[in-house]
Amino acid sequence: MWSGDDLDLDAYLERIGLREVSGAPGELRADLATLYAVHRAHTAAITFESLDVLLGRPVALDVRSLEEKLVHGRRGGYCYEQNSLLAAALERIGYEVTGRGARNRTRGDSLLAVTHAVLVVTVDGEEWLCDAGFGHQGPREPVPLGCPGADVEQGRWTYRIRAEEDGVLVLCLLRGDTWRDLYAFSPQRYHPVDYVVLNHYSSGHPHSSFVGRVIVQRPGDDVRRALVGRELALLHPDGRTERRLVAPHELLTVLDQEFGLRLPDREAEELVGMYLAGD
Repeated sequence: MWSGDDLDLDAYLERIGLREVSGAPGELRADLATLYAVHRAHTAAITFESLDVLLGRPVALDVRSLEEKLVHGRRGGYCYEQNSLLAAALERIGYEVTGRGARNRTRGDSLLAVTHAVLVVTVDGEEWLCDAGFGHQGPREPVPLGCPGADVEQGRWTYRIRAEEDGVLVLCLLRGDTWRDLYAFSPQRYHPVDYVVLNHYSSGHPHSSFVGRVIVQRPGDDVRRALVGRELALLHPDGRTERRLVAPHELLTVLDQEFGLRLPDREAEELVGMYLAGD
């Protein structure tokens, strides 16, 4: 389903820093330990960003294009790109991978459309939520779906799955002493073609949150980083958030030092020009 056979798995594993410890692709086992290792390595290595949307470039979701951009080009991507690439890699390793569509719940009580792509991976009959594409608040590791209400500690961050009516599951994050909903998803399976439709809206509709502004994020083990527009926010597990404005002359340095992201010269020049135009 996810065109895993089209992916250069060696190159992907090298990109996320697992090539040397994993051995040959054929030696990888589709077990829980490998799932954890791949998920953590992917979220550590590949930055969440939607800069191509801002720059007016098409966002392709076929595996060859994703490999060229995120693997060989060492760029990042947003949820459809990140999770489509992760799905292809997991499928190639031998996992059963299905898609889900989720509603973002981080923006208050507004009912938002289903625009977020997540994955469900089955290991030994148990389902695990895998998501490399929710930016700085997203999980670094798989989250078990079989025990709603249980705390899932990932380093200094704690997640929980809450069950609602009609089979809806909600991923929640503990910030300080408060549980906050991140997104909700139903049991309905989504396919790659469904993500093409969602991607079309997110990359081009004027009401999309990705259109017209810089969005770059990274889910670190300790501090979570997010650059949205001109504001750089640092999130801490205890609920604190540090904020500061990023000036045009320091944009590329911030992208490099805070997010490990370096753009080709042409894209970097265009991005700084658009940033300046906002003054």
